[in-house]
Amino acid sequence: MKIAIDISPLKTGHKVRGVGFYLQHLKDALITYFPQHEYVFFTGQEEIPPDVDLVHYPYFDPFFITLPLLEKHRRVVTVHDLIPIVFPEQFPAGIRGKLSWQLQKFNLRKSDVIITDSESSTKDVAKFTGIATSKITTVYLAAGEEFKRTESAELRTEILKKYKLPEEFVLYVGDVTWNKNLPRLVAAIKQLDIPLVMVGKSLVQKDINTTNPWNADLVAIQKATANDKRFIKLGFVPTDDVVSLYNSATVCAFPSIYEGFGLPVLEAMQCGCPVVTTEGGSLPEVADSAAFYVDEYSLDSIAKGIDKVFSDKQLQKTLSSKGLIQAKQFSWKKTAEETLAAYTQAIS
Repeated sequence: MKIAIDISPLKTGHKVRGVGFYLQHLKDALITYFPQHEYVFFTGQEEIPPDVDLVHYPYFDPFFITLPLLEKHRRVVTVHDLIPIVFPEQFPAGIRGKLSWQLQKFNLRKSDVIITDSESSTKDVAKFTGIATSKITTVYLAAGEEFKRTESAELRTEILKKYKLPEEFVLYVGDVTWNKNLPRLVAAIKQLDIPLVMVGKSLVQKDINTTNPWNADLVAIQKATANDKRFIKLGFVPTDDVVSLYNSATVCAFPSIYEGFGLPVLEAMQCGCPVVTTEGGSLPEVADSAAFYVDEYSLDSIAKGIDKVFSDKQLQKTLSSKGLIQAKQFSWKKTAEETLAAYTQAIS
């Protein structure tokens, strides 16, 4: 097969995490494990060779035009999630956004195959676009191979010293949007009076549009954690340091209301870090029985769950062992293999 893949997100702000992470790892895995196929990588402004068998658009935004109106080739589109559509009251689109959604939905329906990150997202795409599930295929993501368990006491000492961290702490890695449920996590940490290390670029962002309702939680979190030593906001952290943080944390807390996949949960498990999470969206598909589950809408449940794992050494060991086993279900070779199967389906 000769496959054209749109790598536009790698040239924008999506490069660091999320879509950029997915695209870079998929690109590398396809080339490494399936070199018998020919891959053409292009950006939106570039011409697609006329002799390609299909085009893969690995990024879909309901409120911005990311798909061309006219497509001469077979088309595969990856839809990571439709969270803003599932919870419209929390992610107001505005008139322009609503018009874009109708156009994007129309274009998506013309695709030959849609790839999603989870069964949860597959159901959402079918429900909100009317596309038959026979045209939608679930292909799970994977954590980077650099996320792994290390028993090095020296590395742990180095990371604690570098960021001036306590011996025991709860770790949060991710963005600050409504679905991440950070106001309840912050309130739970205050109730428990234990340290929370927070990793994510937006956590320390200064130029925030405070009038944008999408930023409501970010504004609230920055205010709620200001000058409070229990909250250690590191902002963007290099990947090697994130690996060390997972290996050093007592608990990884990820109490999301809804996720299309939930990559930090998988990264934490792959590093042997005990996970406290919820059953929101895809998360049970990722963690299965290897996490301690709490009710995402209950502050009391989140606090009790974190406290239980934080204070129970035996439970930490059990969750760590289960997490390491569960994480082996996911790999980029498997992701690439199932993506190629979706390409074959699109052509046939």
